[in-house]
Amino acid sequence: MELFLIRHAQSTNNILDDERLRTMDPLLTELGIRQAELLAEHLARTLPLHDGRPTRLYCSAMWRALHTASIIARTTGLRPEVWVDIHEHGGIYMDYGEDGGVVGYPGKTRSEILSAFPEVILPPEVTEEGWWHGGREELEACYARAARVAAALRARLPSDERILMISHGGFLNSFLKILFEQALEWPIFYHHANTAITYVTFSAEGYLDVCYLNRVDHLPPELVS
Repeated sequence: MELFLIRHAQSTNNILDDERLRTMDPLLTELGIRQAELLAEHLARTLPLHDGRPTRLYCSAMWRALHTASIIARTTGLRPEVWVDIHEHGGIYMDYGEDGGVVGYPGKTRSEILSAFPEVILPPEVTEEGWWHGGREELEACYARAARVAAALRARLPSDERILMISHGGFLNSFLKILFEQALEWPIFYHHANTAITYVTFSAEGYLDVCYLNRVDHLPPELVS
């Protein structure tokens, strides 16, 4: 199995100087849309050159991941599939007030997602009530999700799948720590730039081969963010 871990393109929250101005489910910026287009062209051009085309395209249910995946879908011919568990650490929430109060929100509904991205395959847990039903997720819960995703992938072995996974910086850090069986309290963060690619392969026996991390060769220097 081959796994291409990709962070979404630049969102409006990524360019904020003041975190208090963040939105709960941000859109892509114009630069982010261009990043996603260049990523899509890169994937369509380079992946078929070794071992054929990708077979699955997963993304989170967050808008920035959905939009990035929809742009990739145009060039690869794959239909994006939402995998709820690969959403960003924290979920859909907003901080309010000086006392640090947090309010959770449900995320986009099934109808809202399909109206904007009709080609997307949605799982049953994305409903007309949304898909997120917590406040702000704690880090331990993010690691638990990462472990579920890693176990689900390993359960497919042996496999010839070539999977593109459009996710988020915080989740990808947690996921790689789980994959590498590292102590979660270690002061390590696996950084991913917007649309950066990390490529790992699983042998039939489950061994990992880490081919590269945080690669942004598809972007000119002025578009790296």
